[in-house]
Amino acid sequence: MRASTDHFELKLACTEEDILAAQHLRYQVFVQELGGQGDLVDHEAQLEKDEYDPHFDHLMLLDTTRGETVKEQVIGVYRLLRDDMMPKIGRYYTEGEYDLTVLKESGRKLMELGRSCLHADYRGGAAMYLLWNGLADYVNKHGVEILFGTASFHGTNIEELKESLSMLYHRHLAPDDLRVRAVDKHYQNMNLCAEADINRVKAMRDVPALIKGYLRLGGNIGDGAYVDHEFNTTDVCLVMDTEKLNATQRSIYTRGA
Repeated sequence: MRASTDHFELKLACTEEDILAAQHLRYQVFVQELGGQGDLVDHEAQLEKDEYDPHFDHLMLLDTTRGETVKEQVIGVYRLLRDDMMPKIGRYYTEGEYDLTVLKESGRKLMELGRSCLHADYRGGAAMYLLWNGLADYVNKHGVEILFGTASFHGTNIEELKESLSMLYHRHLAPDDLRVRAVDKHYQNMNLCAEADINRVKAMRDVPALIKGYLRLGGNIGDGAYVDHEFNTTDVCLVMDTEKLNATQRSIYTRGA
């Protein structure tokens, strides 16, 4: 996969230099900006990495005007793991937080999404839609039917997040056949207040842009949140049927969103 639009370039990582560039952008966002940590975070080299990286495809968005090297140019990344790639490592990253049995027993072709991030200078613009276009091309090429992965609220104060989490529970809970569940040991109930008591405008405003984007494309939320103190986040699991994604995405792009 390789595609260019003006000075933006979309590609899959194909060299060690590419993967290091993706890990460096992740360090800037997840560690420097959001305060995350992890056993394999390399502060000296400024890399956010883990043992899963060698087994994933890394979708990258570059702005070729930013410099000469891929490290300077990378502005967005996605980490992708198809179910036919998963046996190399034995489990999905998401399984550390969610029970995926309902998906794994569905008989449908799965793909895990993760470590999605954008450089701060490119949020709120076209960059995420370009990444999603690349993601849609990848999905179509490999016949993926179900997308899933965690997405995060910044912080671990559930009281501050309760209206947003409750709104997601009441309005966007996944149907039974897609409803993954947070692991029991870390299960955080999302039904924290009645729907009638939610300030819906504020609750949606406080939902991170990435999660809102998934919801607009037809995504749903699994049962329960996962509070990740190491990464200073509260995670939800997003699940998306690509048939719905494709229909909704066509509508969004037709309107020129």
